[in-house]
Amino acid sequence: MRLTLVIHCLSGGGAERVMSIMSNYWAEKGLPITILTFVDSTVPPSYDLDNRIHHIPLGIAGNSANKIIGVWNNWKCIQTLRRAIYESKPDAVVSFQEKTNAISLLATRGLNIPVVVSERNEPGKYHGIIWEQLRQWTNHLASRIVIQTDRAKTHVSPKLEKRVRIIPNPVLFPTAGKYISGKKLIRPALIAMGRLEPQKGFDVLLRAFAHLKDIYPEWTLTILGEGRLRSELEILRDQLGLVNRVNLPGRVKNPYELLSQADIFVMSSRYEGFPNALCEAMACGIPVISTDCPCGPREIIRDGVDGILVLNEDVSALALAMKRLMDDEKERQSLASRAPEVIERFSLDKVMAMWKAVIDEAIAAT
Repeated sequence: MRLTLVIHCLSGGGAERVMSIMSNYWAEKGLPITILTFVDSTVPPSYDLDNRIHHIPLGIAGNSANKIIGVWNNWKCIQTLRRAIYESKPDAVVSFQEKTNAISLLATRGLNIPVVVSERNEPGKYHGIIWEQLRQWTNHLASRIVIQTDRAKTHVSPKLEKRVRIIPNPVLFPTAGKYISGKKLIRPALIAMGRLEPQKGFDVLLRAFAHLKDIYPEWTLTILGEGRLRSELEILRDQLGLVNRVNLPGRVKNPYELLSQADIFVMSSRYEGFPNALCEAMACGIPVISTDCPCGPREIIRDGVDGILVLNEDVSALALAMKRLMDDEKERQSLASRAPEVIERFSLDKVMAMWKAVIDEAIAAT
């Protein structure tokens, strides 16, 4: 089976990490894999790819000055992607992320190649009206639609339910990795991880930590990640009197190195798909707190067993949960002891067997 995978880029986010994991898994099994990315060769992958994978950066990403130019640029993008898919001669195409999915489905019209699209966040709320309408229309062209949770399925049109499959992200056993910096957290330590973007709700986390700063003067908070809100978050940190208590070191090559040192992991997201950072923290055996945002955390955390769920975007609720665990080392140990079970619940072999079944279905239905 020859597969072509399409994604905007392979730098940074959770979807990119999952696609790299999937690609490497299939390449190790001997499948011919081509990855097409919209960015050009100046944006290298953040994740190591098997040297048997054929990665082609198409250089078709970019911003448009106005809507007319945007339509023209998207048309050129579709044509370039169509040619690249045709030349890769796949038995099936797998596309990740909503905007990329729409373009991939338009690019493959008439090629008689099954396309499996995967939506990576709560569907249909965060891309604007035009892209949402395009998403709904083009999804009817998909052979199969992969979502990550039961909760996300509520956003799928009833007409498409027969094509929808639910596949979570795989969770890998944490390894030390080859990037060892020797960095140390100042403990006791809270830690969070994700892009510095509105989605991740780090402003909520900073405000919650500020409620506790005087009660627990020895605790620190480290937020791993980079993004366009860095300056705003740094300003907020300083305004809240947390300048010496909150560290923003940016992206790190080996997050497990710091995750494994932390006492509590906190996820403050406003919305998610199936958050890798949360799973990685649990795999490290850390007690976790997460907002009960759509979608993902409720399917990952067994509330009170291996983590704690709190109301979404509620600063007070998040602060109370943090205080609860900061006060109670015994509960932290209890949650941490069960957290690594996430590795077995969402193992790579289990998840990849689900992907194979979906792709086989799509090919058989063509």
